[in-house]
Amino acid sequence: MEAKDLRIALFSGNYNYTRDGANQALNRLAEYLLRQGAALRVYAPVVDRPDFEPTGDLVGVPNIRMPVKNRGEYRLPLGLSAANREDLETFAPNIVHLSSPDPTGHAALKWAEQHKLPILASVHTRFETYPRYYGLGFLEPAVEGILRRFYNRCDALVAPSQSQIEELKAQGMHEDITIWSRGVDRTVFDPSKRDLEWRRAHGLADDDVAIVFLGRLVMEKGLDVFADTVVELRKRQVPHKVLVIGDGPARGWFEKALPGGSFVGFQTGADLGRALASGDIFFNPSITETFGNVTLEALASGLPVVAAGATGAASIVTEGETGFLISPSKDEAFAKGCADALARYCTDDALRRAHGAAGEKAARAYSWDAINQAVLDTYLRLMAQRGK
Repeated sequence: MEAKDLRIALFSGNYNYTRDGANQALNRLAEYLLRQGAALRVYAPVVDRPDFEPTGDLVGVPNIRMPVKNRGEYRLPLGLSAANREDLETFAPNIVHLSSPDPTGHAALKWAEQHKLPILASVHTRFETYPRYYGLGFLEPAVEGILRRFYNRCDALVAPSQSQIEELKAQGMHEDITIWSRGVDRTVFDPSKRDLEWRRAHGLADDDVAIVFLGRLVMEKGLDVFADTVVELRKRQVPHKVLVIGDGPARGWFEKALPGGSFVGFQTGADLGRALASGDIFFNPSITETFGNVTLEALASGLPVVAAGATGAASIVTEGETGFLISPSKDEAFAKGCADALARYCTDDALRRAHGAAGEKAARAYSWDAINQAVLDTYLRLMAQRGK
């Protein structure tokens, strides 16, 4: 079997209505698969004004606004409608790809089992960690159990990093897990995009050391740790500035927690590349990510990284060469450890520049086509194992 023989039904909880790292990766995968001659149909929530046009044919599934405070921009897929099932029968996929363990993902899993089709699931975020950011930490074991049942009913998983694969295996999610990493667009993310005039326009002097946050402004991205760390730096009188790139429901909270910070809002394309390269240090305290696209983009932009030593960064950042990894904890020790690392970069220009240059060099290895071929190879392997 070859790529042109594949008929892929891809299910996503958010394919294009709100831009994030997961759906950027899925759309790049879709483009690559279509370019290789595969047939592809995507099933996901559809809204009137999505953030960007979808790659491939998109079929809407039943959904409601996410019933979680401050997350109303996201939609909760509710399953498969009769029209969806009819569309699936007409399309007649020979493999199913699930990218979110939501109600539609569960319904699609059951449909694929009934039709005896191979099923691949891709893991994009650590859903089991989300409850702690909404005061529901006691639900984490239950969520982990639901995920374990969902993923073990699939034929295989793909995950963005080796550290995430090890975590998934330790949790008993599956044994057949391979890497689907992430790439970076070097026409957008590169040190040459640094713009001193842009910095000045946003309150950053040429000799200021700007610590950058990039991502959606939601609490599960570690906003509390970021703010606590900046408070610690200010207590120590470490010279620095804060540059926040992104927007989201927690922006008001974040602005109050970081008085004097430069909040430049949501950026995309060339504007995002310029904003990121115009910073000096990238700080990512999130523990919910499985890869951390923003961390790779920062490295490609020539910024050294200080990040939580969790699955999102542990496979990207080389300790003591391209950045520092801080062991996450639930107490103030995490913020103090992050402050220690950031202070080194803030006060040592040579170290900061050397680690930034090393990170840019390391980022050159991430080619999107080679990365997406790994998923295509997994599809073909699963088909062969099923004798299709």
